[in-house]
Amino acid sequence: MAVLNALRRWLGRGSAEPDPEAQAREEALKARLRERCARFRRLLASNKSALEAMSEVEERLASPRPFGMDSVQAVCTRAVTAVFQMVRELNALSDNAYLPLQEAFERIRAQMEALLEEPPHPEGPLVLPLPLVRLEDMPQVGGKMANLGEVAAHAGLPAPDGFAVTVAAYYRFMEYSGLREELSRRIQATDMQSLDAVFSLSAALQQAVLAAPLPPELEKAMTEQVAVIQARTEGELLLALRSSAVGEDALGVTFAGQYRSELNVPPEEVCEVWKEIVASKYAVTAMSYRFQHGIPDDAAPMSVGVLAMVPSAAGGVVYSRDPVAAARGEERVVINAVPGLAKAVVDGAVTPDVFAFSHEHPPRLLRKDLAGRKSSLTDAQAAELAQMALALEEYYAEPQDVEWALDARTGRLTVLQSRPLHGLEAVAAADAAQEALPEGLVVLARGGVGVSPGVALGQAVVARKEADMLSFPKGGILVVERALPRWAPLLSRAAGLVSETGGMAGHLASVAREYGVPALCGLAGACSLLEKAGEVTLDAGRNAVFAGLQSQLVPALASKPNLMAGSPVYQRLAALARLMVPLRLLDPEAPEFAPEYCRSLHDITRFCHEKSVELMFSDNAGLPGQMGKQLRVGVKLQYWLVDMGGGFTEPVTGPVVELEQIASLPMLALWDGMVAVPWAGPPAASASGFMSVMMESVMNPDLESTAPNAMSQRNFFIIGSGYMLLQARYGYHFCTVESQAGPDGYENFVSFQFKGGAADSQRRRLRAAMLADLLEGRGFRADVKDDSLFAVAEGEAAEAVLRKTRLLGYLLIHTRQVDMIMLDAGRAAALREKLSADMDGLADRPLPCR
Repeated sequence: MAVLNALRRWLGRGSAEPDPEAQAREEALKARLRERCARFRRLLASNKSALEAMSEVEERLASPRPFGMDSVQAVCTRAVTAVFQMVRELNALSDNAYLPLQEAFERIRAQMEALLEEPPHPEGPLVLPLPLVRLEDMPQVGGKMANLGEVAAHAGLPAPDGFAVTVAAYYRFMEYSGLREELSRRIQATDMQSLDAVFSLSAALQQAVLAAPLPPELEKAMTEQVAVIQARTEGELLLALRSSAVGEDALGVTFAGQYRSELNVPPEEVCEVWKEIVASKYAVTAMSYRFQHGIPDDAAPMSVGVLAMVPSAAGGVVYSRDPVAAARGEERVVINAVPGLAKAVVDGAVTPDVFAFSHEHPPRLLRKDLAGRKSSLTDAQAAELAQMALALEEYYAEPQDVEWALDARTGRLTVLQSRPLHGLEAVAAADAAQEALPEGLVVLARGGVGVSPGVALGQAVVARKEADMLSFPKGGILVVERALPRWAPLLSRAAGLVSETGGMAGHLASVAREYGVPALCGLAGACSLLEKAGEVTLDAGRNAVFAGLQSQLVPALASKPNLMAGSPVYQRLAALARLMVPLRLLDPEAPEFAPEYCRSLHDITRFCHEKSVELMFSDNAGLPGQMGKQLRVGVKLQYWLVDMGGGFTEPVTGPVVELEQIASLPMLALWDGMVAVPWAGPPAASASGFMSVMMESVMNPDLESTAPNAMSQRNFFIIGSGYMLLQARYGYHFCTVESQAGPDGYENFVSFQFKGGAADSQRRRLRAAMLADLLEGRGFRADVKDDSLFAVAEGEAAEAVLRKTRLLGYLLIHTRQVDMIMLDAGRAAALREKLSADMDGLADRPLPCR
């Protein structure tokens, strides 16, 4: 360095013949500088990518929007890749001084990979006779068959003869035919939020399953079990094949009507129909449902129950507790019944007879609503059925959803399945207050039964065929002729549901309650009445549809449930987030600020960033002119600059550079924006805003703006004639601005990253959203994830890029500490108006030049 400084002093005397060797050394040092700056830029770009991925993880965990394992794997891959690149660049900058950091990274990556691996497949028999099935067999036979075996063996209630084809058989089939990898690959590559894409995927996957061969040992096992049942059956044997996917009940969701069941199956067709049941796992309704509930494909393997058909004089569903009555604080048993098979009730194809009983022993008949035909049950049969439901609730110690049949030969009631009645708490929490209606409301339709409580506003949209699903608008009121399960994928987008048929126990009604969608079934003539109604209000509590959007009828604080919370995908992402997001390395001066103390990807990014800045800008960096020139300006904050070439108007030999010596047009434009409008200081916070800042500071003392650490003292520029990168911290906010403005418009861009703050997360998110809105209105493409803002404008002429860079300079200064007032709507609106006006005023200000 002494030689170089001597050389510069000698060059400064104006020698006409510079020393060639000295020039070569100077060029070599400049080349090294460019290489190190390039590595530093790549490290910063990777840092940005890593923080974006971490913000995306936080946003997903805080949002009710669904996501699948494909997106979990993708965001984790982005984060791991970015952090790996940071570690590599830091070691390249430091001559491998931080090799232990690679070990910390590999440890965290291995832990993440373990969480992303599919669970091992359970082993066991291919089939299990129903008399041998117990609740503890649920991982092998699914909830339906496990409960049915328990009912037959211990609850003392009649159940059909049959057997379960186990999950082990399902996996054997998938492996034997090579389906597992192929189906997984196709699912991962599909946008599950696009119904169009899901329809195409569904057709391909179901066809693949149906075309796949059965393992010979599985075909033999099923055939032998059917023969056993046939030997015990008098007369002709017909079978019911019922889906019993693992996780239907254990995952806390109903899966109502999402999988296929087949009735009246001849014994010789059991193997082929079994494949049809397995293929139904990939129906549009089932895949959409799993996606909305955060259930990956591998978390719902398929078991199938093969049961002797009960010749049914009547059938249906009984709830040991009526979900809608529970919303009014009442306890009662409700029975839905139809003549013939129970399938007509659960499919919502007809409107059932309804019997309501008191929730006591013995139950009392409270109400009977017949569907305009001869009653499907006598009062005595209905009372016996209510008593069975209460006995099952007592046995399982929770409310039950029981499918039943009345044997036409014996007159005996038979349990076809019993499972937990989900969603009761959410329905019971609904506001069912029957206040007087405001005057002047126009009733478009009235009647039916409210199967999911609440009020919905939106455009009435009649759907009659499958193709109508693709054009159904978000927030519409779905109106259908029959409450078939096939409409379930629309309930994640619908504000409400109206059907001409169906009842409380239908699959579609169950899904509506699960999704928190107000629903009215059994409303005769609904399609013709609402075909051209336009915007309507559905009030399921009053069994009515009103003209127009009657927002006064909507209960306060009404909100849809978060279907993702607690789901397998959500839990896996939450576990991964604990290896990615927490930041424990806070104080760079602490002994624990070391690779061996890195416990998350965020820790590693913080370490890499801190050490790379130290390597690039410290007095011991060992590069030309100590690289970091301090900018002499009359401000409290310190700015340090590194010239990659052409950033200064002349060689700068001392440790300080004047603003007049800056030649980088992007930096000058940014600086012009920073000083164009004097900053009035932080806004006066309300008491709650001040306490929010204090709490955040207490929880994270490193955020204190006056804390004595390097990052609170310095902000760093890397500059060239047409390039600038700023790494800055203003109070509690971390900012990065990068701008390139050269003659080639295709390569020009300006980007902005803004994160952090001292207030609580809600205030920080509101601030980020406000900034995004301001920038999007001025030609930026902005993306907000949690409290992080990422904005970019690219492919424009140099002057346009410089003007946008100047706007960012203005925002850097004038958005300091504004997050503390963001919950005050009036002050936040006034702030936004001022920022917008100032930014518009900058448009007429001439650009700085050199």
